[in-house]
Amino acid sequence: MSRVLWFAVGAGSGVYAAVKSRRAARRLTPQDLGDQIGAAGLGLRLFADEVRAGMADKETQLRQQLGLPDPGNPKPALAVSAAETSAGRNGVA
Repeated sequence: MSRVLWFAVGAGSGVYAAVKSRRAARRLTPQDLGDQIGAAGLGLRLFADEVRAGMADKETQLRQQLGLPDPGNPKPALAVSAAETSAGRNGVA
């Protein structure tokens, strides 16, 4: 019984190693490396776009809270007090 068990363990580990090495060799081909680099570049561009959008949203929010003018709009924004803001959110006029 013990020999059969160790034979099965050895055969299974051999198959596992063969599959892993075949996948590793395929990942190191020039075409696949190019695909991986392209995907990483795309991911970085998408992340940078998200960061820029978040920065713009936060800047707009801060400008509104502080009553600063929008750089694209020459008219100054009206300052809104914290009490008016919380009353507007709660539906209280």
